Parts: sequence; structure tokens; C-alpha cells
Amino acid sequence: MNEKIKEQIMAVRASGKTNMFDVPAVQRLAFESGYYELVNFIEENKSSYINFILTGKFPAETSE
Repeated sequence: MNEKIKEQIMAVRASGKTNMFDVPAVQRLAFESGYYELVNFIEENKSSYINFILTGKFPAETSE
């Protein structure tokens, strides 16, 4: 997971156009916004995406 994906997630969230748990809608909005890395990330790592939405952290990140 890199910072670019996090920024793209936050941009989709900031748009307020969908519930972030509506994964197909998030992917559609990401695609429409040109966030192709996010579309691919969600497709390949859906559980990591959901974990980030729930906790604000990706599984590889340690808690402080």
C-alpha cells in the first residue's frame, strides 16, 4: 500500500458521493476520477481496503 492509494481513497471519501462500503460505487467513482490505481487495488485487495475504511490503517501498518 502506498501513499498515492491512500490519497485516492481520501479524495473519493471527501467527494461525499457514496458510502465507502459500497465497493462497486467507490470503484466507479475512482475510475471516473482517473484513480486507476485505486480501482486495481480494490479489485486485488478488497479486504485491505475494507480494513482501511474500518480502522484507518492497512494490515501492514503497525499500531502506535
